[in-house]
Amino acid sequence: MDALFYVVPCLILAVVLFIGLRVTRRSWQIRAAWNSGLTAEGRCLRTFTTTHGGGRDTSVHTTLHHVYEFTARDGRVVRFEEEDGPATTVVGDFVTVHYTEGPRIAATARRPGRVRLAASTLGVLAVLAVIAVSCVTFLVSYQGMSSEFGFGEDTGDAGDTVVVDGVTMTP
Repeated sequence: MDALFYVVPCLILAVVLFIGLRVTRRSWQIRAAWNSGLTAEGRCLRTFTTTHGGGRDTSVHTTLHHVYEFTARDGRVVRFEEEDGPATTVVGDFVTVHYTEGPRIAATARRPGRVRLAASTLGVLAVLAVIAVSCVTFLVSYQGMSSEFGFGEDTGDAGDTVVVDGVTMTP
């Protein structure tokens, strides 16, 4: 039972770190695509939505996805999917794609907005940091309480004596 109070916060911390790394990595990819100076005309091939939530009176969150295709400068045809694009982009629309060169092309059809990208990335990382600090605080607090009050300790002595209102009791 004592391990549960250590395992759950550690799992939450692992998930928070994974999400933080993913958000940071995608932000770097988008910035690299904007900073590369390479653009191409792309075409929207498909749009679709995914929904999350809605169970037990929770709100539903819908994410719009676009699938784009463009031809890179070296002649490769690149297809990529991007979340949260503009709802006004529909199948068949032409868009400007910013991308990086190399064996793994990072591409985006978002318009350059460095301040907006930085603010959204920092906002997500701030929320994740609050969750991480809460987990660490819980772990430290539980460790302190368990060592001070003897939670989870097995002394092996079943004959502890308890005094209540001057009456000595042995469990």
